[in-house]
Amino acid sequence: MADKIKIGRKTVGKGEPTYVIAEVGINHNGNFDTAVKLIDQAAFSGADAVKLQTYITERRVKTDSPIFGILKQCELNFDQQKKLFDYAKKKRIDIFSTPFDPESVDFLASIDCPCYKVASFDLVNKDLLFKISEQFKPVIMSRGMADKKEIDEAVSIFNEKHIPYVLLHCISAYPVNDFTNLNLSTIKYMEEIYNCPAGYSDHTLGIEIAKYAVASGASIIEKHFTLSRKDKGPDHGMSTEPEELKEMIKSIRFVEGIIGNPMLSSVPEERDILQYRRPS
Repeated sequence: MADKIKIGRKTVGKGEPTYVIAEVGINHNGNFDTAVKLIDQAAFSGADAVKLQTYITERRVKTDSPIFGILKQCELNFDQQKKLFDYAKKKRIDIFSTPFDPESVDFLASIDCPCYKVASFDLVNKDLLFKISEQFKPVIMSRGMADKKEIDEAVSIFNEKHIPYVLLHCISAYPVNDFTNLNLSTIKYMEEIYNCPAGYSDHTLGIEIAKYAVASGASIIEKHFTLSRKDKGPDHGMSTEPEELKEMIKSIRFVEGIIGNPMLSSVPEERDILQYRRPS
């Protein structure tokens, strides 16, 4: 693996600006026009990418699942999603998706999706991982709930085909309330042991944790995004609104400036103090 990969228009990894993903997911509530507005607002906020979810509800969950109804209500058909991809390209913001079934992978391949996101729930879904690996496109995979053995088995599928990937540290709670569970040092740990860019998919309320994740080494920040937290749906309440996302990205850029680059030399601000050094 490498410490940098190309996703859409950007290079992601060590030494590069943090790649910020506005996770639209199903926050459009199945409404195409709302999805367009979300793309507009993500671009306005300064996000590098928007991410959708691509699925056929009957292939994603059983019909007696307690979430079948909401997923069906929020399902956008393939034609609608193609139009959203075309629209995002015109807005000059990267767009990709999380597929949940083989047909959705095939569809995303047909529209030249630049990257595939693997949800934490599917890190152990080897059939889907094999299908995604056959597209020979970069992969971003969240590791919520997974232990090292499960992550090892998942990345081995991508390593076998030399697929570049990013691992996202993630706590699969919606939202995360106990911050002592975050263990943000996992970000750097994954980067080191898997020799790949690592990032953080944030399920906390607010925007504070994202900048701490960047300080902890995250190359990517993924944050749920909505037009309004008052909207009805499973993810709206823990999502950022446009002005908040804009502020989060501003904070991330500030943190990047503080981190800077490794240096072992004097800086301009020390110039006036140099005269007081005490050489022997």
